[in-house]
Amino acid sequence: MAYEHSERTGVDDDTDDTALALKILVAGGFGVGKTTLVGAVSEIRPLRTEERLSRAGELFDDTGGVDRKTTTTVAMDFGRVTIRSGLSLHLFGTPGQDRFWFLWDELARGALGAVVLADTRRLEDCFPAVDYFEHRRIPFVVAVNRFTGARTHSAHDVSHALDLDRGTPVVLCDARDRDSGKEVLVRLVEYAGRMHTARLLDTVG
Repeated sequence: MAYEHSERTGVDDDTDDTALALKILVAGGFGVGKTTLVGAVSEIRPLRTEERLSRAGELFDDTGGVDRKTTTTVAMDFGRVTIRSGLSLHLFGTPGQDRFWFLWDELARGALGAVVLADTRRLEDCFPAVDYFEHRRIPFVVAVNRFTGARTHSAHDVSHALDLDRGTPVVLCDARDRDSGKEVLVRLVEYAGRMHTARLLDTVG
């Protein structure tokens, strides 16, 4: 559920430090704030594959509620967050439109877990992501991105509306805020760690 890479610590040092990178997906519906979240928390300049929305795309993309959106992710976003020396999170933002879902299987390979961003104005848009991760038993948290002017709902109400499995965390966040985004990632890593440990113990038992 993680992948490793080695990096030199010095020119004259013949030893390698092995750095552990945990792969995290950031998923959700169209225009929910995935690119914004990755950009807010990434310590490096994020890699983005955005294209401007076109008239042709209006036939496929439902921009209701996000009419100010002018670009869309067509492959993925990528960012990195260092937790401590030798341990980092590699964030992969998935495209939101269903015509790009064929990319999800490749992006999900080796992932520790996922963040499913939700917009309470378009809550049904995150159902496909929730179903995807539930069916593949990939641990995930639902992060409710609090948009200006949107009605406020409790984490319990959102969990009930999405019919989430018991124990699946729901957190409220502001995808634009670095600290808020990092708190979401911390909750995911903690939850995914508990889930993977429990599954390992079940296997041993």
